[in-house]
Amino acid sequence: MIKNLVPILIFLGLLASCGEKETKTSESKHASPIVSNDGKSISFPDEESISFFETETVGSNNVESVLTAPGKIVATVLPSGAGASQNIILFDNPELSSNYTQLLQHRTNINQIQNINIKQKQLELERTKDLLAHGLATGQDLLTAETELSIERSNLLNERSALLEHETQLKSSGFNAEVLQKAKTGTAYLICDIPENQIRKIEVGQTANAVFTSFPNDTIPGKIAAVADMMDASTRMLKVRVELNNADKKLKTGMFATVSFGMSESDFISVSENAVVTIQGRHYVFVKTSPTEFERREIQLGTHMGKRIIVFSGLENDEEIAVEGAMQLKGLSFGY
Repeated sequence: MIKNLVPILIFLGLLASCGEKETKTSESKHASPIVSNDGKSISFPDEESISFFETETVGSNNVESVLTAPGKIVATVLPSGAGASQNIILFDNPELSSNYTQLLQHRTNINQIQNINIKQKQLELERTKDLLAHGLATGQDLLTAETELSIERSNLLNERSALLEHETQLKSSGFNAEVLQKAKTGTAYLICDIPENQIRKIEVGQTANAVFTSFPNDTIPGKIAAVADMMDASTRMLKVRVELNNADKKLKTGMFATVSFGMSESDFISVSENAVVTIQGRHYVFVKTSPTEFERREIQLGTHMGKRIIVFSGLENDEEIAVEGAMQLKGLSFGY
């Protein structure tokens, strides 16, 4: 009798073990993905759960492309209606306009103090010293003359410091004060931002073509007049100033455009258009960082080539990104 019970107990034990495995498997299948790091990381319970998302490995392709960047007319040069020798620079940013106006005033002040005031006070000091030597002036007169010269020299230092501050503000916005002062009437300046990893392909004097929202059927040629000296620390973008001919006054300060720069080099990463999701004007893909995890990555896009899109920054060769199911990952990452 006991011998017959042993096989039965073993059989029941196996059934119970199988039941536990089925329960764990079922629980695993129904477990929800874990979203963390402000939606940037999405972890799945197992590899079977993540198999729904089709991926591709990215790599550089030999393609020819055009670098495009959004731009805006930030300044136009107009003749002075009062007949003044200095042209009027009409900025889209009131703060920039104020910086430029104050810069011109400080330069005028520096010229006045350096070439007139200080020279005059130096002559007065020498004259006072001579009068003192002949008993025609007092020590107080000498002290007053020395103090007045010292004040003018201090004023000169203050004016130069203020001038430097306004020059720095202009440069951070992509402008050079000397260029603005010499700018010809009928010139329009357009500023656009270029990704850090594309800077080597941008040169002063290079041709650029602008298509404005206001004139979608017109391509207006221009040239790169300057590249800013300072990179934006948060966006890793560099400002490029494009000079356009605006003799007909067609272009207005504040107008938006798409600027294209022809590029002969061809080593670019491209991705399927299905892999890209866009939220509030910013573009993302989902990079598979482990067998059960995706990471949201912001990218800088270039032009479309068929059903693929050039990527200028944000991805490296041999990274694996989601192609099918990107919209579902978008919903998990952003919560909708």
